[in-house]
Amino acid sequence: MADPESSPSGQVIPIGIWDVLLLVAFTGFVCYYFLLRKKKEEDGDLPDFSFKVRQRLSSVDDGETGSFIDRMKRKDYKVAIFFGSQTGTGEDYGGRILKDLRRMRIGCTLLDPEEHEMSELSRLQEIENSLVLFIVATYGEGDPTDNARTLFDWLGETDAETANLTGTRFAVFGLGNKTYEHYNFMGRLVDKKLEEFGSERFFRLGEGDDDRNIEQDFLMWREQFLEHVREQYDITAETLGQIREFEIDVHDPPPSAVFTGEPFKINSYKTQKPIFKAKNPFLSQVRDHKELHSAGDRSCMHVELDITDTRLKYSPGDHVAILPVNNSDMVEEIGQRLAINMDTVMSLIATEDSPSHKTNPFPCPCSYRTAFQHYVDITSFPRTNLLESLVEYCSDDGDKQRLREVTAPGEAGRNAYNDFICVDGRNLLDVLNALPSLKPPVDLILELLPRLQVRYYSISSSLKMHPDRIHVTASTHDYITQTGRRGSGVCTSWLESLRGNDGARVPIYIRKSTLRMPMKPIIPIIMVGPGTGLAPFRGFVQERHHMKESGKGVGETRLYFGCRRKSEDFLYREELESYEASGALVLRAAFSREPDQPKVYVTHLLREDGAQIWSLLSQENAHFYVCGDAKHMAKDVHSVLLELTREHGGKTVEQAEAFIKQMKTLGRYVVDAWS
Repeated sequence: MADPESSPSGQVIPIGIWDVLLLVAFTGFVCYYFLLRKKKEEDGDLPDFSFKVRQRLSSVDDGETGSFIDRMKRKDYKVAIFFGSQTGTGEDYGGRILKDLRRMRIGCTLLDPEEHEMSELSRLQEIENSLVLFIVATYGEGDPTDNARTLFDWLGETDAETANLTGTRFAVFGLGNKTYEHYNFMGRLVDKKLEEFGSERFFRLGEGDDDRNIEQDFLMWREQFLEHVREQYDITAETLGQIREFEIDVHDPPPSAVFTGEPFKINSYKTQKPIFKAKNPFLSQVRDHKELHSAGDRSCMHVELDITDTRLKYSPGDHVAILPVNNSDMVEEIGQRLAINMDTVMSLIATEDSPSHKTNPFPCPCSYRTAFQHYVDITSFPRTNLLESLVEYCSDDGDKQRLREVTAPGEAGRNAYNDFICVDGRNLLDVLNALPSLKPPVDLILELLPRLQVRYYSISSSLKMHPDRIHVTASTHDYITQTGRRGSGVCTSWLESLRGNDGARVPIYIRKSTLRMPMKPIIPIIMVGPGTGLAPFRGFVQERHHMKESGKGVGETRLYFGCRRKSEDFLYREELESYEASGALVLRAAFSREPDQPKVYVTHLLREDGAQIWSLLSQENAHFYVCGDAKHMAKDVHSVLLELTREHGGKTVEQAEAFIKQMKTLGRYVVDAWS
């Protein structure tokens, strides 16, 4: 019997065990109805394949501890391949090495360092004849890729005694770009640290330069690396044939259970809910779209994206990430060439013995059209592993020979690839059309094509002045190859196609940047941004103009902008000149193609203003920013900065370099450049 309670009238009401049970049952029903049932309705019914995939994974993962070493021992794997990748190339190279090793019958696994404890590397000693391979990219000015940040931290925080890698072996291939100051910083750091930690070098450090031909650099290193593997592992048997990671499953799930371009969660584009991020982008409506060039054969667009009621916040200098869409005409042509029904819904699912760390290579289930339009890269140069896999699907001996030539090992094969693919500017569709007898299965194409990558653009507005908008300033990237083929940038051409399309929506999210204004607005800033390098600095100028209008003390805001002609491609001319007239901006513009005038670049103006710039840097702790072309402009500006530091600061070469280095360390000299 429960304790009695008193009623308002003073009567005692007895509460028995059945009352308690009924109350508990009622409470449980309410919780189910309003919480669990609602969630189930939001998630929708899962298609049949999801159950099959989960069932297969559970059978594979039974008893696994999360330790990659334990899994390697259980699977009899000898090689662990870690990738650090920002755009997917490093991951692709890791997958290609993995397949090479599996064809030699060497067990191996491809791993994301973000998902594993690096301290476990010491346990590789427990596996006889083991090897760890790192394929890591350097992002921007010497930064690790997002997924290699934990690896970077571990390397910096660990000493040789703690790491204890004696008795292990390693090899490294780094991906970088020589237009940046810290070329292949991550690859070189990993290589250096692993040796310091006591690991034995298995093969020399390889380096790929994206400014030239990173594919060729990788192929050369890969050939030599694999030859060394054959020797060290005593591989004498003939290598296996093509290894497939995924198998196709064509099915007919309900429309609510089919991806239509979402990057992570089904129906996330239909039911938009904050927080918006990489796995949950916001479908922003295009509110304004106009041409910024007043004349000439080049184009630069100004696009305004609506972020009303999204909770999206950005600071000047941040990037907006845009998920691009492939050209629909090209997608349909590929479908016709492959003789497939583009509306067919399918899934690519990892095979039982797949070495892939992914269940699907992209969101599944989806239609073939969605896969080619949203998920795979169909415009970049086809890589050699794809071309090599296509040989057996040619019925004509001439077509077979052509593919064998461009994928042959050695210098002859690399030259043939360069001529047929790079010089001729061929994409997937061009290759299919150049080889009429080629009839590859669509699932092979989808498995081997790289993922379509997000594009990042510097936000060219201030949230204080435009609280419901993100402004994008982007040049359309149209080009003609040496053989006359016309090409265009995936994202810019798609954005251009949206002009005049009322209601068009663009998937976006915000990515923070290292390009930051000083914490104290009274500190002067010097910005160098020719062309679309102006984009983030327009946001800087708007932000500081708003501060000044609000009565805050703002230091000198100095902008060096460059273009061809004042009347043709002077971006945001009226706006910038109005800020100059109000005293919010010191504007210095250089024009390189003015009729009957000498060519003037931003570097000329920097030299002219050397004394003023040095005074701002040395006496007022000004911050110096550069945005734009990394190959020429950023390097030239750096050289001029060293010159004026020596000339007006009275410093030696060594002292000037030390001064500039200290500025970088303190965050007073920041470069946001691209090649």
